[in-house]
Amino acid sequence: MIQEFKKIWKQYAIGMLWLLGLLWPLLGIHPDGTLTFQKTFTVWLYILAGTLVCLFVYVANQGGQLRFITTPVDGVKKSISLFVKPFPRWVWFVVIFVLAVIYPQITGRYATDVAINVLLYICLGLGLNVVVGLAGMLDLGYIAFYGVGAYTYAVLNVTYGVGFWFCLPLAAVFATIAGCIVGYPTLRMRGDYLAIVTLGFGEIVRIVLNNWMELTNGPNGILGVKPVSILIPVFENGFSFEIFWVKKLQFFYYFALALAILVIIGVHRLNYSRIGRAWESIREDETAAELMGVNTFIYKLLAYAMGAFFAGLAGAFFAARMRFVSPESFTFLESAMVLCMVVLGGMGSIPGIMLGVVALIALPEVLRDFESYRMLIFGATMIIMMLFRPAGLIPAQRVGKRSEEKE
Repeated sequence: MIQEFKKIWKQYAIGMLWLLGLLWPLLGIHPDGTLTFQKTFTVWLYILAGTLVCLFVYVANQGGQLRFITTPVDGVKKSISLFVKPFPRWVWFVVIFVLAVIYPQITGRYATDVAINVLLYICLGLGLNVVVGLAGMLDLGYIAFYGVGAYTYAVLNVTYGVGFWFCLPLAAVFATIAGCIVGYPTLRMRGDYLAIVTLGFGEIVRIVLNNWMELTNGPNGILGVKPVSILIPVFENGFSFEIFWVKKLQFFYYFALALAILVIIGVHRLNYSRIGRAWESIREDETAAELMGVNTFIYKLLAYAMGAFFAGLAGAFFAARMRFVSPESFTFLESAMVLCMVVLGGMGSIPGIMLGVVALIALPEVLRDFESYRMLIFGATMIIMMLFRPAGLIPAQRVGKRSEEKE
């Protein structure tokens, strides 16, 4: 145990001193210009004590001193796995679906609103997963297609009075066309060059939305977008249909849930199709895939278009829910956030990305009561996750095994 502690005490000491230097501007500098150190040092001592205990537990576990605890825990894990294994996978899907359906009935308005955001970002994360996780292309301007979908519905609805259900596929189609236009000249590049170019095109789309006053109303945005509507049959004075405007948060939740399920099924089917296998071959080794007869440019362009398609669907729903769109909702920070969800959850893994979305969207809301420390705790949690789970929370499972993995 002592030898294990000697290996890491320097890194631990440097990290705690760095944390002290980070905490002091947050807690020691006040709005009136005064400087104090007592509160910072007190908070730092609490963090030091807690992390020191965690460090000793970790070192003791690595040295085998906690076997009297880990052995019973492993036994419980095996018992749970033996209990879960006989049930087919569809049973757990049904259980999760039932819980998702009754969720707004057992929670409040705030929790339902957070759940809608989670479902919306699941659609975005899975769309970007097609580009980054399956095809292996780093896209830093993905949120631009989200904006194209949102503005498509906003412009058609406010200017021409077109309904949501007619605009939903149109938003996806326009986003797909935008993806093809952006992807055609950029996908001949690889690596960092591709990331820089996609970042540039993403900013170009945002600037166009911000300056095209006649179409997008510029930085003022488009106000008065109609929400989702449903035709309900009415039998008073004969048979007719009446338009029902969805305004309750619970109904928006169910629409977001249906959209997320549609995207999950679509990405899953793509993943296990011939196209998905071609994408994975390009991700692993583009040159070898091209030598084996895969038209790498066409498949990369298809991945870019499919990712834009899912983003367009999410964008149309976002505009209908918020009833207002502006260029400030589609900045580079949003692209970076969606990319973090994909990397944190596990590239190519559908359940991993869903868990990554929950971690990045719901976790800050859970920590909202900590006020000033919320983002600090959130950042530390993300760093710990990436240190101990570098492949993601739920890494993607390979269809087969490589020869070196068998050895």
